[in-house]
Amino acid sequence: MKYADEFRNRVIAEGLARAIAAEADPQRLYHFIEFCGGHTHAICRYGLEDMLPGNVRMIHGPGCPVCVLPPGRIDMAITLAERDEVILCVYGDLMRVPGSQGQSLLRAKARGADIRIVYSALDAIRTAEQTPDRNAVFFAIGFEATTPPTAVMIQVAEKRQLGNFSVFCNHMLTPAAMNSILESPDIRDIGRIEVDGFVGPGHVSTIIGTEPYEPFAEEFGKPVVIAGFEPLDVMQAILMLVRQVNEGRYEVENQYGRAVTREGNLLAKKKMSDIFELRDQFEWRGLGLVPYGGLKLKQAYAQFDAEVRFAMHELRVADNPACDCGAILRAVKKPADCKLFGTVCTPETPMGSCMVSAEGACAAHWIYGRFRGPQLRRAS
Repeated sequence: MKYADEFRNRVIAEGLARAIAAEADPQRLYHFIEFCGGHTHAICRYGLEDMLPGNVRMIHGPGCPVCVLPPGRIDMAITLAERDEVILCVYGDLMRVPGSQGQSLLRAKARGADIRIVYSALDAIRTAEQTPDRNAVFFAIGFEATTPPTAVMIQVAEKRQLGNFSVFCNHMLTPAAMNSILESPDIRDIGRIEVDGFVGPGHVSTIIGTEPYEPFAEEFGKPVVIAGFEPLDVMQAILMLVRQVNEGRYEVENQYGRAVTREGNLLAKKKMSDIFELRDQFEWRGLGLVPYGGLKLKQAYAQFDAEVRFAMHELRVADNPACDCGAILRAVKKPADCKLFGTVCTPETPMGSCMVSAEGACAAHWIYGRFRGPQLRRAS
């Protein structure tokens, strides 16, 4: 297939649904987490859950970097942006992410902080060049798919000798988060999660490949299927997971072969390894401190590390206790389980990061109406 509409063929989707229903054992339940918010939106947008048998259940996972950024890191960015010498360059979807006590970058900008929306790290480089008397700080965020561009821009800044450019690094690593979800399945204040397999992130895997998930699948005995983002991609990935569970296999399979290889993008991975190194631990909203869950700049590039340059102190603050984003990100609850969902919390007035981000589970459920009562499901 060459064109997007071919991956949205209803007849083929219904055939995959029939295959899933035929092969799913009616005597058991299947619980699959889709890690990526892009998959969550495909599932909600195309009503894929309604095509599945009742005993095959999709669980929404961490979603996207904006969703899992903890409020403490937002507070740190606000404090940095309020310095007179700083211009904070951020992606637009970060502006309304809640920090502590109802604070956000948008409110900080309204109070006078110089916060500018950019579309790439290159825009932040340009800002540094155009304002040599100020410090341009790029709020770098993303999983592995957006890390290589940040690495390249740091090399560009070094080559151009931009002493007023730095990066507030919030790049996160997905395999570490998958480990965290399964290593601590019993959370006293959130609940217990049942997982039979993962629909693995597609964009991330174009960079890191499928190999990093192999130790995870082996250690935890959970299958992983890397999937694309069209409805047929997701349906085929679910069928592949059902087959693995039925056969007692726990392998890493690649449904997204048109974009993902086992070894990934070697040039992009080298750029990452040249500039970044692992943090011992990094906080994820909903998951807590994840061992080796984030990246930081290597000592050789400390001059471009905003946390070093501005002596920033790590902040860990409690999330809004009324918001269930933590449980939703950990795949324990669905958006409609939150008492704020659709009442005080909507895309226009978000109370949690899951409703802010375009890839958040709450936003997906609201936009595509998945909260409107029980959905019609096929009989198991």
